[in-house]
Amino acid sequence: MLMVVCSHLRRPGHVGAASSMRNLNWLISGGYRPPVQALSRQYVQAPEARPVADERFPASQQERKDIATQTVRSGQPKDLSPPPPSSPLSPPMSDRHADPALDVGPGVEVPYNIDWIFPRLRNPTRLWYVASQFVISAVGIFSKIVLMFLNKPRVYNKERLVKLINKRPHGVPLLTVSNHYSCFDDPGLWGCLPLGVVCNTFKIRWSMAAHDICFTNRRHSLFFMFGKCIPVVRGIGVYQEAINLCIEKAALGHWIHVFPEGKVNMAKEELRLKWGVGRIIYESPKIPIILPMWHEGMDDLLPNVEPYVIQRSKKVTLNVGKPLDLNDFILDLKKRQVPEPTARKLITDKIQEAFRDLRAETEKLHRERN
Repeated sequence: MLMVVCSHLRRPGHVGAASSMRNLNWLISGGYRPPVQALSRQYVQAPEARPVADERFPASQQERKDIATQTVRSGQPKDLSPPPPSSPLSPPMSDRHADPALDVGPGVEVPYNIDWIFPRLRNPTRLWYVASQFVISAVGIFSKIVLMFLNKPRVYNKERLVKLINKRPHGVPLLTVSNHYSCFDDPGLWGCLPLGVVCNTFKIRWSMAAHDICFTNRRHSLFFMFGKCIPVVRGIGVYQEAINLCIEKAALGHWIHVFPEGKVNMAKEELRLKWGVGRIIYESPKIPIILPMWHEGMDDLLPNVEPYVIQRSKKVTLNVGKPLDLNDFILDLKKRQVPEPTARKLITDKIQEAFRDLRAETEKLHRERN
């Protein structure tokens, strides 16, 4: 049934349905062997995570690239436990110090045990990929119907995103960041992508999803797990398994999408971005290509009030910004041995600055449509 729907959606130049079918046949026939040994079950600090030659640097500059993208060349895993409390003279440069309410404590409720999910996301089996291909295809087709056919989207600079998904240098991760105005932002926004991307589990993004909303029972957990969602526990800071796993996926050169606001921003106010995105960038063995995006109108497509029904004929504007070149900036932070909490904060501030400019530009574009 999925393939019938997919065949009706195909337009000239789209090979998404056929590509998805070939992926399934390839997986079932035994063409894929999961990288069980690629990463250990226990997260290892970024420098030890499969160093691969970076195509963005010529061979003569590989040593310089290593300095920029790796912190220590040591065979011993670095202790990932949160740093000890700083002295009174140190500036508050971590989530834990900036906001005591974010500290780990009895106030954070985990309604369902999610520990079993992380090993499956770390070392996917062939069966996992088959199930994921089915879920990704179904959700991708649904998102494309809702966004592209039932509503009125306009995407600016889409070619930037599509090119980086399909043609970025081998092994280099892609990190997209955007505002979060609706529960349908992900997967809804990806409906603008070609079927060969949005229906391909090997190309679509990894994304973090709230543990207390998406992972509340086994059935929901299986669905979102196969949809390449990583359960994040909001309120326990940057030292948690969700961030560790995002760093591991970056080490493999995958595409990761992050909502740095950390929640659905219903008031549309300028929130302090969460510093987990800074940790992903700073500790990745290869500096990701950082692509900021801003969108308007998704909260009209799916309002944040009951009965939470998807609407039709709503205007949606997505603006893909220019990639942020932070290589030299991060190189300087590591060369000067800036403390990690400070580095995370400074990197996140760069994203916040990019968001301000992109937001003003996108809001203007969206208003002009009205």
